[in-house]
Amino acid sequence: MGEPEIGADRESEIGNDVVLIESVAAGGDGVGHLADGMTVFVPRTAPGDRVALARLRRRRRHARAEAAQVLEPGPDRVAPPCRHYERDRCGGCQWQHLSEEAQHRAKRRMVGDALRRLGGLAVEDPELVPSPRFLGYRATITLTVRWRAGSQVVGFHSATGDGEGAGEVFALERCEIARAEIAALWAAVQPALALLPRGDDVRLKLRVAHDGGLHLIVNGGERAWTTPQPLAEAASRAGCPATVWWQPAGGAVRRMAGPGADRASVGFEQVNAEVAEALRAAVLDAVPEGAGRVLDLYAGSGDVSLALARRGCEVASVEAEEAAVRLAQERARAEGLRVEAVAARVEHRIESLLPADAVVANPPRAGLATEVTEALARRPPAELIYVSCNPATLARDLRRLGAEPARLLLRCFDMFPQTSHVETLAVLRR
Repeated sequence: MGEPEIGADRESEIGNDVVLIESVAAGGDGVGHLADGMTVFVPRTAPGDRVALARLRRRRRHARAEAAQVLEPGPDRVAPPCRHYERDRCGGCQWQHLSEEAQHRAKRRMVGDALRRLGGLAVEDPELVPSPRFLGYRATITLTVRWRAGSQVVGFHSATGDGEGAGEVFALERCEIARAEIAALWAAVQPALALLPRGDDVRLKLRVAHDGGLHLIVNGGERAWTTPQPLAEAASRAGCPATVWWQPAGGAVRRMAGPGADRASVGFEQVNAEVAEALRAAVLDAVPEGAGRVLDLYAGSGDVSLALARRGCEVASVEAEEAAVRLAQERARAEGLRVEAVAARVEHRIESLLPADAVVANPPRAGLATEVTEALARRPPAELIYVSCNPATLARDLRRLGAEPARLLLRCFDMFPQTSHVETLAVLRR
C-alpha cells in the first residue's frame, strides 16, 4: 500500500475504524486509540490527523494498522519532499510528512518521556540542537543490489506495514537527504552499475569523506570482481572522480580504481558532519578543565581521545573493533600523543581502568552493559559524559547510575533529520 491519500475515495481499502492521532511514538509511528481504548500505532501519520484504518492487527496490549485515508490532516502534516517516500514507501525516512518544527518537538518529547517514564527522573524535555541541513545532509548512503530474472535493481528497501523487517528493494532515482556530491556521483555511475559483482550480498556505498573525497565502496559478491574501472571512469567523466573500493565477503577492503586515497576513508564516518562536530565539541566542553585521567569508552578511531590528549589529559580509550584501535594508535603516534588505546569490550576492562576524573561513553543502542554501570556507580568519576542514540537505554542506565535531575545536564542533537532517531548528550556531575 502506498502513502495514504488525503480526502480521496478509498472505500474499498477503508475499514470501520477511524482514529485521531494524538502523538508520535519513540519508533516514529503515530499513536491513537481505538473505540475500545486499545492503543494503536499507525506509521506515517501526524498528530492531529484523523485517519481511517486498514489492515488492523490486534495484539495483546496494542494494535498496529495502516492509514488507508487521511480524512482530516493535522497541522503538522506537510508534503513529503522525496518522490520515493510516497511512491515506493522508502524505509529510510519515517517523518518526511512532518514539518521541521514538529520533528524537533517530537524528538525532544521522546527523550523527555523516556527519562521520566523509564528513568524515574523529573526532568523537562531537553533542548535540541538542529541540523543546519534539514535535507541533503547525509555523507553516506548504502544501496542494496538485487538481480531479478536477469534484470538489476539498485536502491533502498521499502518499509513494511507491520514495522518489522524490510520490504522489497526499489530502484533509487535520487535520495533527498543525501549530500549534493552524492547525488551527482549516483547520477554519474548509474550507466555502469551492470558491471557490479553478482551475488545476494552485494551492497554499494556512496560516500563523501570529511576531506571532500568521493568514494564508491562495494561489498560482497560471489566471485572475484574484475570490472571496477568503468565505474571510476563514469564518475571522472561527470566531474566527480571517485575512488572505487571492494571488500569481498570475509576479506579485507582493497582499492580497485580511481584516485589514491587513505584506507581510513572506508571506515566509520559520521553521516551528518556538522551535527557530529557540534556534538563532539559539546562532549569536549563537558570534560572539566584540569581533568587528569580521562576514560574514552566505545572510542571508535579516537577522535575524542586525541583531542583530550592534545589538552594534556592522561587518556585511556577502549574500543572492541581492533581495526579502529589500530587506527587510533597510528593517529596518536603521528602526532606524538600518548593514548592508552585498548582493544576490548568495555565491560571486560572498566574495573581495571578506574578511577578517573572524567569518563566519556558513547555506547551502541544497547547502552551500557550492567557491569559498566555497576563499576561506574561504585567508583563514580567527577563527570560522566554519556552520548546516547537510544533514549530508552539511556533512561535505564541513568536510573542504574543513580542520576539526580539537579546534577544532570541534557541536550539533544538532530543528527538524522526526516527520521525518528535522535542523539542525546547527558552529563552527570558528582
